[in-house]
Amino acid sequence: MLAVTGTARSSLLPDIPTVADFLPGYEASAWYGLGAPKNTPADIVNKLNATVNAILADPTVKERFGSMGATLIAGSAAEFGKYVAEETEKWAKVVKFSGAKPE
Repeated sequence: MLAVTGTARSSLLPDIPTVADFLPGYEASAWYGLGAPKNTPADIVNKLNATVNAILADPTVKERFGSMGATLIAGSAAEFGKYVAEETEKWAKVVKFSGAKPE
């Protein structure tokens, strides 16, 4: 293995450097989240968010995901929406720079 693509070394592979160690600013990682349709009532979004955050805080869940190299990040719906927007902007620039076109 040459390197991991996240911003920090993997707890499962602590001796493997990050790509950013060689190419400053590089970061690419997989992420997952839960979304709801536009105009979902705020009380439903808030209840889903609180439930998911409680699950993410469970030590058994943390340990299971950690054993697979995942880092769980709880937060608000607004924070996740901001993250999705930032990731969309970042990868749109990469796609545009690559010249890739849909077939």
